Amino acid sequence: MQPWRLNWISGDGRLLLAARVLRTFGYGYLAVVLGLYLAALGMSAFVIGLVTAAAIGGSAAMTVAWSLAADRYGRRRTVMTMAVLMAIGGLLFAVASSPWLLLLAAFTGTISATSSEVGVFNTVDQAVLPEVVAPDRRTWAFATYGLVGNLSQAVGALSAVAVGFFSSIGLHGADAYRPLFWLYAAIGIANLALFSRLSERVELAMVEGPRRFLGIHRSRATVVRLSALFGLDAFAGGFVVLALVSYWFELRWGLSPAWLGVIFFWAGVLSAFSFLAAGWLATCIGLLNTMVFTHLPSNVLLILVPLMPTAWLAVLLFLARMSVSQMDVPTRQSYTMAIVGTDERTAAAGITNVARSVATAISPPIAGYAFSVAALGIPFFLAGGLKIVYDLLVWRSFRRIHPPEEFLTPS
Repeated sequence: MQPWRLNWISGDGRLLLAARVLRTFGYGYLAVVLGLYLAALGMSAFVIGLVTAAAIGGSAAMTVAWSLAADRYGRRRTVMTMAVLMAIGGLLFAVASSPWLLLLAAFTGTISATSSEVGVFNTVDQAVLPEVVAPDRRTWAFATYGLVGNLSQAVGALSAVAVGFFSSIGLHGADAYRPLFWLYAAIGIANLALFSRLSERVELAMVEGPRRFLGIHRSRATVVRLSALFGLDAFAGGFVVLALVSYWFELRWGLSPAWLGVIFFWAGVLSAFSFLAAGWLATCIGLLNTMVFTHLPSNVLLILVPLMPTAWLAVLLFLARMSVSQMDVPTRQSYTMAIVGTDERTAAAGITNVARSVATAISPPIAGYAFSVAALGIPFFLAGGLKIVYDLLVWRSFRRIHPPEEFLTPS
């Protein structure tokens, strides 16, 4: 199979991929500049953590709200509405300087502080993708989804160097960052145009409100356990979302937006190609083993990042960590969709994504406080340690549960 030939994905699937490319381009540069922009507005490290938490918490709130209301709305109109909110969020960040207005804009659920998305867009996409490919290509669909997203995110991160250009033409301080938020609003409008072209076929298993969102039946215990474990992983990850890591590199080593853009570009490229490696490895050792045994070493590297004595060593370990840390994403998504019923996929995606979003929103203010009292390594140690606990727990809990397509060997 040649996954780069997308004729195995339907037209609706390709539209979703195109919309993801545009969104993750915006997420890429937002992760680099968000903390720096808020600092340029004169906000404290703690307030920066609060805005970051609002962005992540808003994603969770929107996922809950739209999953419950979507029986009257449908998948297509749901993501179209979120695209409008994305444009509004970008506009508010472009023109506002009040912390309260920025908190409101962040709470639209469309401002990414992590360079990735776990909200409504991702919930709908995660439910649709298994429907637009054959079952034996489901993991490759998620790998391709991650690949194009991370490559686009990498290019977006590199485009953060535009802040230097804007400064050179007379925009200073926070004003040098504002054009990027205007562009973010335009990306929301472009997503709206793409989603408007989705066919009625995406509604065949539409998000059906309270009954479907809360109505997991045979997989209820499985989804509860997955949600708790994914929540632990996300809580740990909230300490080191990319917006805060970018801010940490500026605080600890004084790196400029231009340098940070280059670093996050290569982080995105490495992560992107690791998705293809994850697809191949999963066919060899299974989805769960790929999730766990690629995630463990990445967490050890994460703990080591703040211990490095020089900036270049810290960057090197951070990039090494990013080269394997995202291999669990397509395998986790594929595994979840494989072990629940077909009619439970949207609900399972919504519930697990809400668990991740809520948990991720708790930790950024704690990380911001740690930065404000010069405890710069604490967020990395907490994140790495808790993620190792998650890896061990998820493997112990699910090692005997195999997706249908995997060859089962005697235990």
